[in-house]
Amino acid sequence: MTYELAIGDRSYSSWSLRGWLLFEKFGLPVSLRSARMYTEEFRIMLAAFPPARLVPAARLDGAVVYDTLALAETLNERHPEAAMWPSDPAARAMARSISAEMHSGFTALRNDCTMNLRRRYPGFRPSDAVLADLARIEALWTHARSMAATDGPWLFGDYSIADVFYAPVATRLATYNLPVGTEAAAYVRRHLSDPAFRRWRAMGQAEKFVQPGYDRDLPDAPWPGPAPLPARVVDHGQPENSLCPYSGKPVSHFMELDGRVFGFCNAFCRDKTVADAEVWDEFMGIFRN
Repeated sequence: MTYELAIGDRSYSSWSLRGWLLFEKFGLPVSLRSARMYTEEFRIMLAAFPPARLVPAARLDGAVVYDTLALAETLNERHPEAAMWPSDPAARAMARSISAEMHSGFTALRNDCTMNLRRRYPGFRPSDAVLADLARIEALWTHARSMAATDGPWLFGDYSIADVFYAPVATRLATYNLPVGTEAAAYVRRHLSDPAFRRWRAMGQAEKFVQPGYDRDLPDAPWPGPAPLPARVVDHGQPENSLCPYSGKPVSHFMELDGRVFGFCNAFCRDKTVADAEVWDEFMGIFRN
């Protein structure tokens, strides 16, 4: 089994987030290729996944799949053991329905509130069209919860493809401080607290790239997810580890946490850990020793 996934900027590409979660949340190993959107590098990357024009694009044992809903269904066919859709037939049909509606709908929310995991705008004022999209989303989430077969915290109880499709919606609600009810707000917090999502966001911060046109001329506020551990970059020190916890290569970049110094093989490994240290099991295994 050889799976490869092409993605864009982690902080801004909502469809890339969905594609990655389809692998990450269901334990499906995949190698990643990434490039900054709107660049020649991006075009060259996608040329290796014909006839894809957008991300995510995947190669699954040689077969190219480039639409997120198609990718979800293809992975579900290949990995029935992963239980990617709800097991109950009625809930499964509804999960497919609300995922398809997300895939093709909510145009006002998408256009007015582009995904931006680097910012939060508490003073944003949504249009009537965005408010109408929010009302519909809340109604779908409430209906899904009414069909949940387990006590799990996700739309249909256990995590499913439906939650993958609404993960970037949850981030939009957080970034733009959009008005929703108590249950919808709790669902947003589940996404923001999810370790997989936090790893994705940390990697976006480590990329240190600001995509032109995505930031708003509005007052900014701290991200509403869990507060990260107080790690910081340091130029030198005596690290407790001689090999990078991720690659196993000799260390050359350093960070400090709780007065202790740790080493990494490159700036990206270091900076994703500084961004949110406690969601990286490889690092925490060293830190807790």
